[in-house]
Amino acid sequence: MGMYFRGILTVAAINIIATTGLSVFTGFTGLFSLGHAAFMAIGAYTSAILTYFYHVPYSVALIAGMAAAALAGMVIGYPTLRTKLRGDYFAIATLGMGEATRVILETLRITQGARGLPGIKQYTTLPVACAIAGIVLLIARNLVVSAYGRNAVAVREDPIAAEMIGIRLLRTKMISLVFSAGCAGLAGGLYAHYLSFIQPVMFTMVQSTQLTAAVVCGGTGSLTGPAVAAFLFIVLPELLRAAQLWRLVLYGLLLVLIMVFRPEGLMGFKDLSMEGLAAPFVRAKGGAGRGVR
Repeated sequence: MGMYFRGILTVAAINIIATTGLSVFTGFTGLFSLGHAAFMAIGAYTSAILTYFYHVPYSVALIAGMAAAALAGMVIGYPTLRTKLRGDYFAIATLGMGEATRVILETLRITQGARGLPGIKQYTTLPVACAIAGIVLLIARNLVVSAYGRNAVAVREDPIAAEMIGIRLLRTKMISLVFSAGCAGLAGGLYAHYLSFIQPVMFTMVQSTQLTAAVVCGGTGSLTGPAVAAFLFIVLPELLRAAQLWRLVLYGLLLVLIMVFRPEGLMGFKDLSMEGLAAPFVRAKGGAGRGVR
């Protein structure tokens, strides 16, 4: 039972990594993607192939998978963002990219087609996944509070006004997309080396939609909100597994309730911080001190 719960927490931490990257792209830059599962697939297959066939060290394979996904983000992002595709049009473009990636993976010999790659060494552990998730959240936090983060928010709110004050739209969007794709690729590499088996059907639109739903339900102006939502989206279905098919109904009901009662998301535009978490304890300590006097 302990291994079962560790497995759930490990998958949740991996999803937090992918969701954090997408929250920078969707939440702070304002562009929706329905194809991020493709970046996860590219990272997963790149790292798995390197360790499986070429015996490359695990850490190097993860970096290579992340770089391959980031490069794919540049390839798909430059022509689409250069033509200023926005909203539904860009989302449809990423959806097509995701489906095309899955079909390509099913036809390549090195990926072993639809059969997938079995027997991948299980290097990913819960401490590794949690540590990398924490590092990614920290990097993302530093990114969104920097000058680039302010530019990204300006692009999200009004791209025309942002361009008029000198913000380079293409550059800002490309940085966001490359970072987001790299995080998804890193999550894919961790995922492959945890499950020890991958196949193209694991990286479909359903996976992309789950990542996007986590960002929207967690809060499009927050980083920790989508991380919490990604955690809940993995843990709650498992906790409700005893309800069998009803767990899917309850899962969908949860999404509807969040959208009805918290349309801005669980965290809205706020983020959890160590200072905020410690504030109640500091106030309690201060009150106790005054009581002693």
